[in-house]
Amino acid sequence: MPTTPARKPRLGGRPSGAASRGHRVDVRYRVAAWLVITQGAVMEMSAFFALPVLMLLRVEPGDVGAHFRFALPYFQDNLYLLMIMSGIFGVLRVLGGVGILRDRLWGLAVTALMCGVTLVLMIFLLPAGIFDGLLSGGALVLMAFAWFGSRTLSAGTTTRASEPSANLPTENERDNHGR
Repeated sequence: MPTTPARKPRLGGRPSGAASRGHRVDVRYRVAAWLVITQGAVMEMSAFFALPVLMLLRVEPGDVGAHFRFALPYFQDNLYLLMIMSGIFGVLRVLGGVGILRDRLWGLAVTALMCGVTLVLMIFLLPAGIFDGLLSGGALVLMAFAWFGSRTLSAGTTTRASEPSANLPTENERDNHGR
């Protein structure tokens, strides 16, 4: 009887681990992901997509700047460059949020980094930075709650329940059970 060749492992496709077994990402991560996806798609990408329209209409940056004021004159004077930067931020936010929804650790890293950068820069982008700070700050707090849970500072060496070593017996349990 002929044998079938061994299957090669699939690259890409469905996620492995908890997500493929039907477990869902923690609701705090999902809410944080949707906050940054909304922020990236609505706030950041809309400015980026408005740039070609403004350029086609031959609108001068100074004319656009009359309707959008920022705390620093540098941003006011370089509004078109700021709109390009906004597109980059938007893409990174959306990618990070999608990564979180797909249960990927890189998504958490990208999103946490983008939230941190936004919280640093929001003071320079007032008044629009206030809304950026609310969305990024809220997402960052939700991700921190989900990641660290209810662990305390003094119990920094304890393991999370999802880690494999959390299910191993402690030294006292081994001694008490004669192992």
